[in-house]
Amino acid sequence: MSLDAVQVMSGQVKELKVPPPSNGDSRGSWEEKEEFDRDHLGLSTKPKPVTGRRARKVEGGVFFPKPENAVTVAVSSRVLFRTEREQKVFEQEGVEEYLRDQIAHEDEPFAPGPAFPFVKVKRHTDSQRHQCTDIDRVCADWLLFFDRCVLRQALETVNGRLRELYPQSEELFDIVLVTYNHAHVGIRLINTINHHNLFIERFCMTGGSSPIGYLKAWHTNLYLSADAEKVREALAEGIAAATMFMPGKQTEVSESQLRVAFDGDAVLFSDESERIFKAHGLDKFFEHERANEDTLLDHGPLKGFLEALGKLQKKFYAKGHRLDCPIRTYLVTARSAASSGIRALKTLRAWGLEIDEALFLAGAPKGPMLEKIRPHIYFDDQMFHVEGAAEVGTIAAHVPYGIAQKHNPKQKAGVGK
Repeated sequence: MSLDAVQVMSGQVKELKVPPPSNGDSRGSWEEKEEFDRDHLGLSTKPKPVTGRRARKVEGGVFFPKPENAVTVAVSSRVLFRTEREQKVFEQEGVEEYLRDQIAHEDEPFAPGPAFPFVKVKRHTDSQRHQCTDIDRVCADWLLFFDRCVLRQALETVNGRLRELYPQSEELFDIVLVTYNHAHVGIRLINTINHHNLFIERFCMTGGSSPIGYLKAWHTNLYLSADAEKVREALAEGIAAATMFMPGKQTEVSESQLRVAFDGDAVLFSDESERIFKAHGLDKFFEHERANEDTLLDHGPLKGFLEALGKLQKKFYAKGHRLDCPIRTYLVTARSAASSGIRALKTLRAWGLEIDEALFLAGAPKGPMLEKIRPHIYFDDQMFHVEGAAEVGTIAAHVPYGIAQKHNPKQKAGVGK
């Protein structure tokens, strides 16, 4: 089975070969295109007025956390929404027809994409929590389960509980929509968000330019995209990033707790140990780990995001909510516990990071464990494990980092992972 970013695993959506310019995440030379307006495009469609949209207010004013204080998740338009049809228009008919098509359909909301399970969860009823107007940032909505007040996003649920405990704190999840799209397409994106009564206020529409500099300006803690090349650029700049995939089926996830699962080597940790395994085999890997069990592993690309999650978890712990914390983290690694697990645990402890659950699988498939955990998102550096997660309906994100990227992504991973 082969995974293609944002393509349905069942094969109902054919693989799209993305040319340099794109409607979503692939870079385009918009600067070379002439300016468009409705008269030039021969269209007069006007967006429908949006009524009844609720505003988030704190002490009489709209509350938006400062980027440097928030845990910022930047999501691309192609993982936030499904845009396969529009992509085909772009590739087959060109940029001008693509823009005409977007404007002609700008009152039709996009369907949600694979980022949804990470940012969506059922919200407690108003009798259990504050009213929905008190909740902060949200991301995408899933049409199948959508309810305008009861069903809410996972990140929003965490924000709501943080707001109850720390009314003035800006340490909240924040969402930034990042897209390579031309500003004309932004109207449809905004209409989509308004249609679903969502609260995504921060947009970055780059018109074909790289978003990496903007990600830094937003103090981005995690970047989720369908463009593996841009994910690599972000990782090279020290930004936690991953390429998202959507499985053919999708399991239900927790309605009250954000669950995030991580692989160990080349994700939370560096690929140092993985390199030993690839170069010298399993016995040398075990020998290396035993000899270095008191030597900390270097950090991997997603360590910073785990730190950000841990910072929010500790705010709940400080108020006596360890047992009912709405954030739960998992280490799901192919390492074995007795032979190589102690070094990983000592490293996390030295970093001051707490993983709620650690699963050392000693090379066993990760899919069955992920099926039990049912995380909102799972991060791994090997496509073999990403595909295994997809087979059980888990939304998985590929971290293209480390020595595994130089090997056949289809090969079965060793226990050094």
